[in-house]
Formats: sequence, structure tokens, C-alpha cells
Amino acid sequence: MDLHITTIKLQNELDVVLAYKRTMQLSEFSGLPVASQTKFATAVSEICRNVLEHVGEGIIRFNMLETRGILLLEALVTDRGRGIPNVHDILDRKYTPSGGKGQGIYSSRKLVDYFFLDSDFEKGTRVRLQKRIPANHPPINKAIIQGWADYFNNESEISPYAEIKRQNMQLIELMEQLRVRTIEAEFQLQEIQHLNQELQTSNHEINALLQERDTKNKQLERVNKTLDEFAHTITHDLKAPLQNLIGLSEAVTDYLEEGSKDDAVGVMPMVLLQVKRMEHLITDVLAYSLTGRQQVQKKLISVGDLVTTIASALTVPNGFEIHISDNLPVLVAEEIYLQQIFSNLLSNAVKYHDLPNGKIWVTAFQQNGHWEFVVEDNGPGIPAQDQEKVFELFETTSDVNHPDSTGIGLAIVRKIMEEKGGRVWVHSDGRGTAMHFTWPLEK
Repeated sequence: MDLHITTIKLQNELDVVLAYKRTMQLSEFSGLPVASQTKFATAVSEICRNVLEHVGEGIIRFNMLETRGILLLEALVTDRGRGIPNVHDILDRKYTPSGGKGQGIYSSRKLVDYFFLDSDFEKGTRVRLQKRIPANHPPINKAIIQGWADYFNNESEISPYAEIKRQNMQLIELMEQLRVRTIEAEFQLQEIQHLNQELQTSNHEINALLQERDTKNKQLERVNKTLDEFAHTITHDLKAPLQNLIGLSEAVTDYLEEGSKDDAVGVMPMVLLQVKRMEHLITDVLAYSLTGRQQVQKKLISVGDLVTTIASALTVPNGFEIHISDNLPVLVAEEIYLQQIFSNLLSNAVKYHDLPNGKIWVTAFQQNGHWEFVVEDNGPGIPAQDQEKVFELFETTSDVNHPDSTGIGLAIVRKIMEEKGGRVWVHSDGRGTAMHFTWPLEK
């Protein structure tokens, strides 16, 4: 028996949450013990997360297999990425991962009964995770499996998208209420303007009220936008790491109860990886939310000294070179803003470089009414279709290979530029990326 049950296309964090839930449901349907359900679901979600982080999208298929009279619940995760170059080292039982790279595959392998990984250069990767169904399992046959598939196709309120849709409907209702109130306010304004023609003495007072109303409306728009961003963060980016932490914690507890101390210790790096991912996300969200809301004092800043200090604090691989131009200006500006901009641009240039002997150049030249700064590298470049998307909140390009990438750094840079009335953009044609931004001259 080799029967397909259901398929999920992996495109974002919500799909990882859905894959975790589907694994838990199928494990329960198949009669797996609770501890085995959690281990299997955690392994599946970690491999799915690897697909998003290293490739950007993929597919997971759930199947029921029968081999020599033994039933196996299988999750087949595939992608069309560039492949894993050191796959044999990762699968070597003597391999000990460090620094997070390969940790997901290494640890997930220990949570399932059978693990198969096949990867070809430029042809993608296929990971099979299989869990043995116990002998005392409930009835399982072709008709029952078809019933499971129909259940998932017709199931309501199980997908995380349903919650997002519900929230969107609430926002639409609120916007409609706001529109009605705006119409009412405009009608009242017309009446006030008509009375103003008869009562010229009230003209100054009415104008003051109108200005106050416009100010309040702008403040309300900013607050609503901030609330929407934070609501998106909670439902989208924090939910999946939290779910994985719960699963990993339960797995550690199960191992300790079984007396398998070594297995419990083996899962702990995955727990630490999830904690670090959440720490980076929370820190970046806080920085983004405070941008433009603080009263920052301006002072005289040597941009060359500032960039040199930032560069010296970065963790730069041996062989890397950072060239800082001698003509960087001295400005009267908010130091924290320039520090955030250069920190994000320089750290990105190092983080996403694909060569051991990378080079980075920081230059500047004066235009009419502003300085234009350029942080350029000789890295892999950014595809044209991603050059605008990288500035959007929680967006990363498809070749991100780092667990601390939250997709907020360049959003912070663009928000600062909006606050200062400047611009930020990407120039990349093939290899190499040049990040440009303008800084207005003090008048």
C-alpha cells in the first residue's frame, strides 16, 4: 500500500504551522503515542522551516506506506533549490554540527524512525521522514485514508489562514465604520462652513478645530498602522517559533522521562536556535516600532569615524575587506539614525556574501541639497524581482541562509529615510549589490 493523503505548498511561516498541525492530526489518526506525535511533528516542521530559510518555497506530501507488513506514516518534503553541497557530511553519524548550520537536519533525523535525504546540485532536495505505526493501530485501509483526505479538504477553521481572514474581515468592518464616520464628519463640516458665513466672528475658532481634527486623523492613521504591523508580527512571525519551542520542550521532557539523557541533550541546540530566532525578531521589531517616534537630539558627527566603529564591531570572516572612503562628510544629524542605517547595510553585506574573500566599499558624494551614500559589495547580488521587496517588513530574498534573518533591517532603513525625507534604493545587475541612500543637508 502506497497512498497519498494530502499536500501542502510551503511558501511562508503559516504553512509551517499548518504542516505541524497536519502531522499531529495524522499521527493521532494513525494511533501513534502522544510522545511520538510531538517528535514527528517537530521534525517535520523543522525540515519545512529549512526549506523556507534556504530556498524560499517547497512542497510537503503526506503518504501512508506499507513495507513488509509494517505501516509507515511518511512526510516527503521537496524543494527546487540549489541542493546541499555537504550532504554526505551531514548524514555521517560522526558529524557534529556547529553554529546552527546543518543542525535542523541532524536533530530532526533523531526524532523519526526512518530518515532519507537526497540532494542534487541545482535540482533540489528531497527529505523523507517516516514514523512506524504501532501494531495496535486503529483500522487503516484505502477507504479510511480517503476519508482522511476528504476531511482535510473540507475541514473548516483549521488553517492559520482562517484566523488571518477573520482579522482582515474585522479590519474591513472597522474601516467601513471609519468611512461612515468620515462622511458624517464631512457633512457636519459643511454645516459648520455654512454657519461660518453667517457667523464670521467664529471663523478663527472653527479653523482651529479643523486643524486639530486633521492632526488627530494623521495621528490615528499612524497608530493604526503601527498596531497593524504588531498584530501581523504576533500572528505571523512569533506563532511558528513558539509552536516549535512547545514541541521541542515536550520532546525533551519525553526523553528525560524515558531516561534518554543523550537524546534530550541532542534536542537542546534546536531549542536554543528557536530562542535566538525569537530574540532577533523581538529586538528588530522594537527598533522598527521606535523609529521616527523618539525625540533624538542632533549633533556633529564624523560619518567616517562612525562607519569605522561599526565595521570594527562586526564579525567579519578572515579574508574579508571593508574599504571606507576618506571623503565621508561631517554632518549635523541624529547619530542613532545613521548608526542604524550603516549597521544594517554593512551587516547585510557581510551576512549574505557567498565568497570567503568578500569586499565591501563605503563611499559618498554630494548632490544638490543632499549627500548620497553607497555601501557596495561584490557578493551574489539581488535579483531584479526582489530589489523592491527587500525593503518590505518581514520580507527576505529566497537565498537567505541565516536563522537570525527577520526581514526587518531594511524596513528600518526605509522608515528612517521616510522620516528624514530621503531615499533608499538598490542597484544590482548580476554579481554585486550597491545600496544607495540620500541624507539631506542641514539648512
